[in-house]
Amino acid sequence: MEQDITLHITDRNGELHTIKAPTDMNMNLMELVRSYELALEGTIGICGGMAMCASCQCYIESDHELPSMNDDEDAMLASAFHVQDNSRLGCQIFVKPEMEGLRITLAPEE
Repeated sequence: MEQDITLHITDRNGELHTIKAPTDMNMNLMELVRSYELALEGTIGICGGMAMCASCQCYIESDHELPSMNDDEDAMLASAFHVQDNSRLGCQIFVKPEMEGLRITLAPEE
């Protein structure tokens, strides 16, 4: 069993949360935010993690190398609000050991 990693997530109210994230459960960032209740129920992961709503958009604030964006994520972000150069969909980023110390900020609710 792999150990948990530490992530730093700034919620939509600007509050920083330092949390432990399991690397052995195949969780993505959107599921992690939901499990720690860092966003109001019904405001994140509305499409269930299918890259179809952008409700889990987040800004990658640290210099971690993450998997490349797939076509669905790229297309969704092309039509989303509040998109920045460091925007990603949390549902498309799975928690891995090499993400230790990752810093993200949740994008404003649309």
